[in-house]
Amino acid sequence: MTKINPKKLLNSKWTAVKPVNKEKHFMITELKFDEEGEVIHCLIEAIISNRAEPIDWKVLKNTDVWLQGWK
Repeated sequence: MTKINPKKLLNSKWTAVKPVNKEKHFMITELKFDEEGEVIHCLIEAIISNRAEPIDWKVLKNTDVWLQGWK
């Protein structure tokens, strides 16, 4: 498991371990916090297709699914 600082998530780059539809590289393009500083919304966007979808940011900690940076 990777340690992730939620405050540094915006514009961070990620690589899917098992790409789908040739979408391998992603970037966090939207991030919203509540009053306590907890992430309430996280949007990840595929670089090749510009397809975006909401994601639970905690899933990014799983190195079987996501790698930090573009590999």
